[in-house]
Amino acid sequence: MLAKVYSCAVIGLEGVLVEVEVDIAQGLPAFTVVGLGDTAVQESRERVRAAVRNSGLSFPMKRLTANLAPADLRKAGPAYDLPIAVGLLLASEQVYGDTSQAAFIGELGLDGTLRHTDGVLPMVAVARAHGITTIYLPYEDAAEAALVDGLTIVPVRTLADLAAHICGERRLQPFLAEASFEVDTSIQGVDFCEVRGQEHVKRALEVAAAGAHNMAMSGTPGSGKTMMARALLSILPPLNLDESLEVTKIYSVAGQLPKDTPLVRQRPFCAPHHTTSLPGLVGGGAGRVRPGMISLAHRGVLFLDELPEFGPKLEVLRQPLEDRTVTLSRAVGSITYPASFMLVTAQNPCPCGWHGDSERQCTCSPSLVTRYQKKVSGPLLDRIDIHADVPRVHYEKLSSDRLGEPSVVIRERVIAARQRQAERFRGTRCITNADMGPAEIRQYCQLDNAGQSLMKAAVRQLQLSARGYHRVLKLARTIADLAGSAAIGPAHLAEAIQYRPRRVE
Repeated sequence: MLAKVYSCAVIGLEGVLVEVEVDIAQGLPAFTVVGLGDTAVQESRERVRAAVRNSGLSFPMKRLTANLAPADLRKAGPAYDLPIAVGLLLASEQVYGDTSQAAFIGELGLDGTLRHTDGVLPMVAVARAHGITTIYLPYEDAAEAALVDGLTIVPVRTLADLAAHICGERRLQPFLAEASFEVDTSIQGVDFCEVRGQEHVKRALEVAAAGAHNMAMSGTPGSGKTMMARALLSILPPLNLDESLEVTKIYSVAGQLPKDTPLVRQRPFCAPHHTTSLPGLVGGGAGRVRPGMISLAHRGVLFLDELPEFGPKLEVLRQPLEDRTVTLSRAVGSITYPASFMLVTAQNPCPCGWHGDSERQCTCSPSLVTRYQKKVSGPLLDRIDIHADVPRVHYEKLSSDRLGEPSVVIRERVIAARQRQAERFRGTRCITNADMGPAEIRQYCQLDNAGQSLMKAAVRQLQLSARGYHRVLKLARTIADLAGSAAIGPAHLAEAIQYRPRRVE
């Protein structure tokens, strides 16, 4: 007897429809799973065997073969347990029903219960694209699957319940989706009003948030670099529905989507430690390839504290900072993950941390300071739009009861600037000013005569590269957007120039 049911696989962030064929033939008892499956897929034989028996059903003592097609596509993970079990029950005629328009996803426990499965969102999306109308999956994944419209989502707790449902003995109720998407306007992270002093750094953070620019902070220990980086989240615009779905898909595939959060509504903030491995940073790993921290920070902030301590692995950020994607090439093929994030870095000026401080003397030799600062390459620093020095905060400002400007007010200006960019780039690939290429810069970053003279002097004195020149123009365009100006004025350009480092090694 032969039965066919549908399931799904995930390759990168995209789903692929998988046809599960189960054949029962006469012969010595055996259970074989073919179709280029990994260890977790091969182990499904024992999980399915125990789950069927412990669900009050009969496991055929014959020659069983389960084929996962297409056979040349690598299959990973335990999501094929449920479709293999359903195919086995259909082939052995223990259940009867039409499953031609249904897909089955889920890991089985030995007692027949269904467990959470990673990557449900892209799986459900590809099933709908192939004409599937009904999805059977674990109960706790139903809310995530319901984010895809036009499908009947049936949450399942046990294999026995599903068998009874297919036979029509005991119907399972479809999942009812919640209300429509609502933007999360709550304040994340530290409120800007709690940051004492550092007005020029807070202004730089506002400019960075308005145009999604990269930013580097350098200053003495305890000057507030980490606190202000975390406060950046409080002034970023909230995620819209499309952005939320993008981020949710990444976290679902990575297995980091919280159980009580089917849809990510807040911008991610990823702060990997400097000991993070290269696959942990950009993605990869042994066996199943997973997104790294730079993809988990998509549409949010990637904060690298103690930047020089990351060492040579920082160089892998060059391509993602330019292309907004990261491509992982392996012997079996290439996988591309999105990586459109704001890079925010913090570092001390020297190993002891007090180089250039007004009150404490540095104990590092000049050669040690130079060697420490050269741990971060010039090409990487050239890809960072805003460079800000963070001095120590004096007692008078620390002890003052006066609060600064709250994040809610700053965020309103940032949202207004982002809206101007959205209108400007409507119908193009760009979303923010940081996404502009040479063609967009030539069109939207025109300078008057005074601006041309100022820019010429800046290129000569700061020895700006072509990339640095373009980044200054993009930054000036953002500053003009914050000011509500249609044209880039000399004041906007001058502020953008001051954010460049005085010297790029």
